[in-house]
Amino acid sequence: SLPCLAATPIQITDMRVFNQAYHSTRFIVDLTAPVTHHIFTLKKPDRLIIDLKNTDLENKLGKKSMGDWDFGNIALIKNIHSIFRYNEDLRIVLELNAPARAKSFLLTLNKNNRHRLVVEINTLNPPTAHKALPKLAMSTLSDHTSKIDNQKPKLKNRQDIVIAIDAGHGGIDSGAIGFNNTQEKDITLAITKELAALVLKQQGMRPVLIRNDDYFVKLPKRVDLARQYQADLFISIHADAYPDSKRVQGASVYMLSKRGASSEAARWLASVENATDLLGEIRLSNKEALLAQVLLDLSQSTTLEASALIGQQILKTLKKIGQVHYTKVQRANFMVLRSPDIPSILVECGFISNPKEERRLNNQQYQSRLALAIFEGIRNYFANNPPSDTLLARRAQ
Repeated sequence: SLPCLAATPIQITDMRVFNQAYHSTRFIVDLTAPVTHHIFTLKKPDRLIIDLKNTDLENKLGKKSMGDWDFGNIALIKNIHSIFRYNEDLRIVLELNAPARAKSFLLTLNKNNRHRLVVEINTLNPPTAHKALPKLAMSTLSDHTSKIDNQKPKLKNRQDIVIAIDAGHGGIDSGAIGFNNTQEKDITLAITKELAALVLKQQGMRPVLIRNDDYFVKLPKRVDLARQYQADLFISIHADAYPDSKRVQGASVYMLSKRGASSEAARWLASVENATDLLGEIRLSNKEALLAQVLLDLSQSTTLEASALIGQQILKTLKKIGQVHYTKVQRANFMVLRSPDIPSILVECGFISNPKEERRLNNQQYQSRLALAIFEGIRNYFANNPPSDTLLARRAQ
């Protein structure tokens, strides 16, 4: 008989971690091949365990590197270490600052011919004090670098108004392409980061970025993330295009159409998954059909009214920095606007198909002006309509 030969171990070539929000961290492992893995959490102390079958660390990622990793900018993780199990399996232990839940998924080959294991770590009870910008901080195991502003504000608590900021498109979905090959996904990401930084500086508000890098997020997932983070507003940033004319220009603001609201209400009531979700503090699944319909209609009416008012405020401030394409808030059946319980707005920041406007959208100073205009519209609305359980509401009283 011939001796059995052990399979060649999968190599981990890099690991990195970055904040998606104060209560959400993403841990990414670069691999030479897809890996069989299992994740679970432990308490007292809080830990996330990642078991990888037949996996090894490259020499440059040895225990010394892991021990030296600086977690000063990472909200949920305070330490990381690894051990080998059964001589061939690798266990990575992430020591956490708060109880958390996690999920994982594998991504196929990227431009560096590496497979990736992505672990999303979320908590509804973030650490009470931390210094990291949401979704902008990143630590990388291989170089110990941190992409974070030196001005590091304190963590806010649930008294804050939560603004979910969605950069349109991303990853394989480039969005519209400009006359000079500018990709919409890059413009939207730049503007959303500018907007997040402004929201972060506003006392009583907290930003959550739906994506903070060049990766694709499915449209329903974007709304789900906003709901998971208990957002008080969902705002999606885009750049428009009109292939038939290079002259069309100007920003626009959209909210959900009545037809879209009606179809979404029907879907919610018909879906077992949605029906068991909380709508504010109301559970639909244990209500009679007529009562559930009435409750959902009331919630949607309030949400649409708030969306309209926020949209008007944003459009008003956008007019101060340039031409707008529509002078009134438009209604459309965009999927990302369909949340029955979160006011939702989509901003088209300009026409990327217009060469002149494309240049402006690529300009960092103009991106900052756009972000400031959008922020001022948001701030103006919440100054007059703060949610009842927030710091701004108590100040108003």
